[in-house]
Amino acid sequence: MGAATAVYGTMIERRAFRLRRVESRILPPGSTPLRVLHLSDFHVAPWQRKKQDFVRGLAALKPDLVVGTGDNLGHVDAIPTVAHMLEPFEGIPSVHVYGSNDYLGPVLKNPFTYFGRSAHVAKKAPRLDTKTLTGHFNRLGWTPLNNMAAVLEVAGRRIRFFGVNDPHIEADDFAAAGKALREASEGQDWDLTIGLAHAPYQRVLSGLVDLGADAIFAGHTHGGQVCVPGYGALVTNCDIPREQVKGLSTWTSRGRTAALHVSAGLGTSIYAPVRFACPPEATLLTFLPRVS
Repeated sequence: MGAATAVYGTMIERRAFRLRRVESRILPPGSTPLRVLHLSDFHVAPWQRKKQDFVRGLAALKPDLVVGTGDNLGHVDAIPTVAHMLEPFEGIPSVHVYGSNDYLGPVLKNPFTYFGRSAHVAKKAPRLDTKTLTGHFNRLGWTPLNNMAAVLEVAGRRIRFFGVNDPHIEADDFAAAGKALREASEGQDWDLTIGLAHAPYQRVLSGLVDLGADAIFAGHTHGGQVCVPGYGALVTNCDIPREQVKGLSTWTSRGRTAALHVSAGLGTSIYAPVRFACPPEATLLTFLPRVS
């Protein structure tokens, strides 16, 4: 039984890519729906063709917006691979933040360390060519939100976007993000505010809500990666409550509440290639008008 479970988790489920569809009513009454494709945690290696084909095929959904929440790279040679995966989305409004694995490559280690309270980035991880990765994102028209902000027109409405660099490596700078948001908002009207972070630590989610986010997108958790049927995730890889390790929920801070979507992601470390009861996924989230 144990051997069969291991084979299933390493050979079958981690390659069983799927698209989830969810809805959230956060738009003003009378608004037209907004379709958002959330991509996260590719951890892609050049040889992972099925994953690449799955992501490229999602462009056929023709979303209004694409949101990326980081950890794109799973190998030091995967930067052209990421560009190849994202090329079909060129021309669609797209925003993104980075995770630690957009700066630092994977290292060989005991995969069971993932199941500690919060796995930390290895100190000797190889540095990745983030500058070249950023060049590809910019070439394809993605708006970076690493401690930055922007106001973009998406499907006929003005949306404020802001985000923080990866909290898992303590790269988040809310002072810089808040300043950028204020500057981007000056003299602007907007219909919605969306915040991004890779790792959904509680302090980060609260910070995004406090700065005005109506909706938050995050990744990092892999949905727990290895779950127990009927129980759920064993770990979250941060301090988010276990029941919010993936999917759609809400987050409240200082009397304000935002929709929260945490992606279970599409990959794993090449040194911990297993998923169980937690398939790799992308999400098409449709924002709908509130019922008046």
